[in-house]
Order: sequence, then C-alpha cells, then structure tokens
Amino acid sequence: MSEVLRAEDVHVVRDGRPILQEVSLTVRAGEHWALLGANGAGKSTLLQLLGALTHPTRGTVEVLGRRIGRVDLRELRTYVGHVDPRHPLSEPLRVRDVVLTGLTNSVVPVPRWRPTAEQEARADRLIDTLGLAERREARWPTLSQGQRGRALIARALMPEPRLLLLDEPATGLDLPGREQLIGALDALRAEHPRLATVLVTHHLEELPPGTSHAMLLRDGRVLAQGPVDGVLTGDQVGTCFGLPLVLERGDGRWSVRVRRRV
Repeated sequence: MSEVLRAEDVHVVRDGRPILQEVSLTVRAGEHWALLGANGAGKSTLLQLLGALTHPTRGTVEVLGRRIGRVDLRELRTYVGHVDPRHPLSEPLRVRDVVLTGLTNSVVPVPRWRPTAEQEARADRLIDTLGLAERREARWPTLSQGQRGRALIARALMPEPRLLLLDEPATGLDLPGREQLIGALDALRAEHPRLATVLVTHHLEELPPGTSHAMLLRDGRVLAQGPVDGVLTGDQVGTCFGLPLVLERGDGRWSVRVRRRV
C-alpha cells in the first residue's frame, strides 16, 4: 500500500517543555489508526503535525509525500480532511451549505463563490452516507452535537482528501449520537476503501469496528503501535492509562473495565 504520511523521530517542545519525544509513525492508504492515551499524552499535538497545522521542533513529517517545512502548508492542507468538533460556526447555515464550505476551507460561504452542479451532487452523496439525508436543509443551530459531527466529516471529505483526521469526534455525544457516528464512519470506510483515517480518543468504546491500527501514547512517548490485535491488550492499555484494565472485544467493538483486586 502507498504511504499517506510518515513521521520520523519527531520531537515537539513548547516553552521548554517536551510535548512529544521520539515519535515515529507510518500510515498507508486504507489504514484506520486510533491514537490513544490519557489527557496530556500528546495525541492532539501529534494530530496537528499530521494535519500540517504545526511544525515539529525536531524530526521529519511527510504528508502525501510532501515534507513539512519544504512546502506551503496552506496548499498541503487542501489534501487533508481535518475534523474538529469545536468548529467555530455561529451563523444559521443549512447543513448542505456547511458541507460545501469544505471546498473553500472557510467557516462560512465565500462571497460570490458558487459550487458546480457536480460539487452539489457530491455534497448530497456525502450527506446521505453520513446519515443526514433528512436534515439536509436543517439549520446549524437546530442540529444535535452528533449531527454536527457527522456534517463536519462530510465537510472534510468534500475536497476528496486521501487522509481524514478526527480529533475526539465523539466529544459531548450521548449514547445514540456516538453510535450513529461510529456507524457513519464504518459506512464511510466501505465506500472509500483507499481513504486513510487517524482518530484521536481516550475511550476505547468510541473506536469503530474498522479500526485497523493503534498507537498508545504516554507522556509524549510511544508506548506501543501496530495492528490493533497486538496493541490493544489489557496489559498495554493498562500501562498507558496507569490502571489495571481488562479489555474485551465483541462484534468488532471494544469494552474496558478496571480489573478487580483479589
């Protein structure tokens, strides 16, 4: 499979404090990665590097064959879909209009810009795939948090990126909203088999069944990485979070509990 991104020996230091140390990662087309770790482990910082939103202090990051530091980051970002549930939209746009802003990489529609009929059709297909067909004309303030999250994923996919980055997409969702989001992500993977995804979370229950690889981060360092069967074990995840944990997997989904003391 072709490489979508590669990070080698990455370090990030801010205000003299190390955020990431000696982090290396390779993601290939069609792989679906989970970045797991406690709060402050460095997950979101790593995702910012992979999305060409920031530079490493040391080491190299290549996204779609382009090395950060040697390419215009604004151009590179057009090839990467970045989903942040804290999208700063305050205007009452319709779902369809929000999705179409993914083409202009703007929060609101660009003045005098009009989508083509083909682009509008693509927006409608993505809205359908993400389970929002009945909310296509709904206004942003009327959407639930889960519906907003799925609309933002459709928005990120409008430029047809090869890489989709999701920063804790289930934040603030209730149980039905979380399950709808996970179902939508699996439908997306089935329809776009070459798309690579990287999802940040600290809850294993939020991982879709199609998750293929995982990286565990603790205090800015990689604790383990690779195919999920070898990484997501009770011992390794327990070490990552500093708790004695028991992991179980059924129907492709994970559950976790603290091991009882005998």
